[in-house]
Amino acid sequence: MKRLALALGMLMPLTIAAREATIASPGGNIVVTINDEGGRLAYAVALDGQPALLPSPLGLTADFGDFTQGLHITKTGASQIDRQYTMRQVKQSQFHFTATQLDIDVGNQKQQRMTIQFVVSDKDVAFRYLLPRQKGDNPKSAIIRSEASGFRLPDGTTTFLTPQSDPMIGWERTKPSYEEEYTPDAPMTARSKYGHGYTFPCLFHLPSAWMLISETGVTSQYCGAHLSDYQPIAQPVAEGSPFGYQIAYPMEGENNGFGSPYAAIALPGQTPWRTITLGTTLKPIVETTIQYDLVEPLYEPSQDYGSGRYTWSWLIWQDNSINWDDQVAFIDLASKMGFEYCLVDNWWDKNIGRERMAELSRYAQQKGVSLMLWYNSNGFENDAPQTPRDCMNTSMARDREMAWLKSIGVKGIKVDFFGGDKQETMRLYEDILYDANRYGLQVIFHGCTMPRGWERMYPNYVSSEAVLASENVYFTDYHAAQEPFQLTMHPFCRNAGGTMDWGGIIMNKYLSRDNRSRHLRQTTNAFEMATGITNQAAVQCVAMQPNNLDELTDVELDFLRQLPTTWDETRFVDGYPGRYVVLARRHGEQWYVAGLNAEKKPLTLTLDLGFLNAPALSLINDYANKNGAVAGTTRSDVKLNKKGQLKVTMAPNGGFIVM
Repeated sequence: MKRLALALGMLMPLTIAAREATIASPGGNIVVTINDEGGRLAYAVALDGQPALLPSPLGLTADFGDFTQGLHITKTGASQIDRQYTMRQVKQSQFHFTATQLDIDVGNQKQQRMTIQFVVSDKDVAFRYLLPRQKGDNPKSAIIRSEASGFRLPDGTTTFLTPQSDPMIGWERTKPSYEEEYTPDAPMTARSKYGHGYTFPCLFHLPSAWMLISETGVTSQYCGAHLSDYQPIAQPVAEGSPFGYQIAYPMEGENNGFGSPYAAIALPGQTPWRTITLGTTLKPIVETTIQYDLVEPLYEPSQDYGSGRYTWSWLIWQDNSINWDDQVAFIDLASKMGFEYCLVDNWWDKNIGRERMAELSRYAQQKGVSLMLWYNSNGFENDAPQTPRDCMNTSMARDREMAWLKSIGVKGIKVDFFGGDKQETMRLYEDILYDANRYGLQVIFHGCTMPRGWERMYPNYVSSEAVLASENVYFTDYHAAQEPFQLTMHPFCRNAGGTMDWGGIIMNKYLSRDNRSRHLRQTTNAFEMATGITNQAAVQCVAMQPNNLDELTDVELDFLRQLPTTWDETRFVDGYPGRYVVLARRHGEQWYVAGLNAEKKPLTLTLDLGFLNAPALSLINDYANKNGAVAGTTRSDVKLNKKGQLKVTMAPNGGFIVM
């Protein structure tokens, strides 16, 4: 049977020979082979008959047993997955997941048992470990100390990675916060900046394919993981280099040293899913939904949560704007633009006060706008001084605070400054989300880890920062210059793996309140507008300032007023990480195609857009003056040629939108 080949005949008595099992995707293009040669489990992945993952180790070590050596396959069982579901807040709305599943039972020298579960679709491979109770019904719980899970990639592979930070460094000891820089097209042998490996998701360019490695299904019942540096990994090793990447757990010093770097689980129990997305092009990478396909909602939403756009004074006006008059100005701005929300950032409890915040919320509601309020997550996890503090880190404090938020009509919270990836921190994320749902609050996380299937698991979860975000464009000219590179990276890695609150479509020319001082924004207006489509989050920041109402053109204002933030379909059109990207997203019957150019020269593309099935299109693009410099934004009517193609030129650091 082409769709599922299991070498059951090789599952012979344990004393004879190595056993091997093979699982193929429904279409047969991805094949995974697992064996126990030499008493060690290894797996290899082929895409269209070409090696994509060389033989790589499997297994884990627990406090009660070693599942990395002396192992033998005892049984396999295959099944087919055909699952449909819907979601409201990610890159598409309707999902149909088909895959092949293979459960592989293994035993170690002490006759302890474990199951490795593989799921293989036509663009993804995922696996996890299931630990039953052992003989004699003991133990009933376990500490998972490490995983042998490895990833050996073919020679010639290049990397697009961002490093895992040292713990408790940076501003007010707030790292790791997933806010490091990406390095494109690097060799695998390059060491990470801090020597601790790389945060998920991790993008690789193989000689004949692309690969994205990540994880999903992390709850309060486990820690978050990352990839190690490129290093010698466990045997067996067949052809090729004995080096690769392995799953790494949190560092001892994260979360101010509080909590274990290991995972504590009840038995029976399981690890999160390790995921591998594969494609000969970048299309499967950008469009993957494996992070949602493998998980289920953990609770019912208490209400129908809304999507939309929010204004945010802090990005340009900073802390001094957290006062009554300035927040009224940004509420009025949201109302005039038809935006749904206004985010009031740190220090509101000190600068405005709780009684006046209730009054401010009533004012916003009269204007058709709902407030979202900022909170410090801790406690003790780091030294970030901003208030409100000590409102989100205990169940009693959350219950009081969230009841008050509901009573004054607040619709969401932004919680900042978390302590890393330990299980203790994952428990805090989950507790905040669950309690917030009871009070009808949506949640955005900042200074935080990346989501791992959370959009499906927690129905009131909106997005996470977990990226070197827009505030850095404000802070330094260096990061302003890096914005085009960063935002042409994320559709292929960070935002491919989950929703991302990058923090704003920036429409001020200068990064200042008067829009005449400090450093220049280095992108065009068309670039910024296009990021509203290429950056994906169901509640999206449009970082306009009140002065923009008089400075922007009708073309620009009209587009921002009607910009959707939820999508029924997403398609990769063209691009290369860190250089340029073109994505198409559909909202209802309306398609939006957006492009970003990070190059320092114009980029002309001929795009295949026949799927739009539209005789006439509207193009928003930059236009140049007689000296060749970008002078503004224009909107024009265009048509596809007979081949369904459209030729578009993007300015340096520019962008376009086709509707």
